[in-house]
Amino acid sequence: MSAANSGPAADSGAIEGLSGIPHLDVDPFSTEFFSDPYPTHDLLREAGPVVYLDKWNVYAVARYAEVHAVLNDPLTFCSGRGVGLSDFAKEKPWRPQSIILEADPPAHARTRAVLNQVLSASVVKRLREGFAAAAAAKVDELLKVKSFDAIADLAEAFPMSVFPDALGLKQEGREHLLPYAVVGFNAFGPPNELRQKALERSAPHQAYVQEQCQRENVAPEGFAGCIHARADTGDITGAEASLLVRALLSAGIDTTVNGIGAAVYCLARFPEQFALLRQDPTLARSAFEEAVRFESPVQTFFRTTTREVEISGHRIGEGEKVLMFLGAANRDPRRWDAPDSYDITRRTSGHVGFGSGIHMCVGQLVARLEGEVMLTALAQRIAKIEITGEPKRRFNNTLRGLDSLPVTVTPA
Repeated sequence: MSAANSGPAADSGAIEGLSGIPHLDVDPFSTEFFSDPYPTHDLLREAGPVVYLDKWNVYAVARYAEVHAVLNDPLTFCSGRGVGLSDFAKEKPWRPQSIILEADPPAHARTRAVLNQVLSASVVKRLREGFAAAAAAKVDELLKVKSFDAIADLAEAFPMSVFPDALGLKQEGREHLLPYAVVGFNAFGPPNELRQKALERSAPHQAYVQEQCQRENVAPEGFAGCIHARADTGDITGAEASLLVRALLSAGIDTTVNGIGAAVYCLARFPEQFALLRQDPTLARSAFEEAVRFESPVQTFFRTTTREVEISGHRIGEGEKVLMFLGAANRDPRRWDAPDSYDITRRTSGHVGFGSGIHMCVGQLVARLEGEVMLTALAQRIAKIEITGEPKRRFNNTLRGLDSLPVTVTPA
């Protein structure tokens, strides 16, 4: 279905198309939107359960119920045609297609099962002690300087100190991991400047990651080595093992960096919540989870319809891109009480910050562990976090996070 009209938007920003679906004249991939997405999230949710974005010729859902429904119906809303704006049925992916993120049932179930076992709860449990010690050491190190950038020196530095080791990567070349993830998440967006520049600069990062995906370059006891070992049992092929390692390299760090950065940003802005956490450090997991809901490090993903489908009374044809606003769903007042408040005592179960359904973030247990142990270390060692400079946003077509957050901390 194409746009039903092309006139200027009304004052509300919405026009009713022939299908009864409101058309909105907004660009969710502009720097203006990235700077402050919340007014547009309100507009999207209030316009209707489904809207049409004329700028990119896509349907969109921003309310919790519809986002959750789309995420949990992979047969109707497929990932195999790309989870970005590009439709793989019509154009070639910028890199070989993911066999986990960009795969559909039944093929997806086989590769997902391998990652679920490699990253199981029992495996992640064995990492807890080492990760907690590393988090405590990182906070002790920062307490010596007291003033630092909470993004570069904490939110990036901590995951980079533990996750590549858990993967079993060599020491050299790890500086390519964060830039590679930036490329991947920007590539899900439209052909705007962010995507073009990211792809233009991607060659050295792609080369590094391609090399790290090979069995001979990883430690056998790490996550990557365990994935390759599954090729020996016939669960996957050697080529598939390399692609699954790439999936972890792509999504295993940046989302966690933005999640921890969001949590520190929240605790600094809402000192009464940090006081609650200090009184009861066992709230660390809840504080991290609430930050993921509140800031939604992963803001959007696309699906493609495999058939004509009805969403909340509106019909959408086959082969249409549907943009899900995870960040808007996570602040939908239809689902959450006081959604624009950061509350570490909130029951956050059901938020879509890690997705939902069969494509729910496969590394969520590791991300949650990293977030929990870092916030525990902060609660036990720090009395106060003050923002001492202007926070700077890092613009990305998919991710929401900070580039810089100058803080000063007071020891407990």
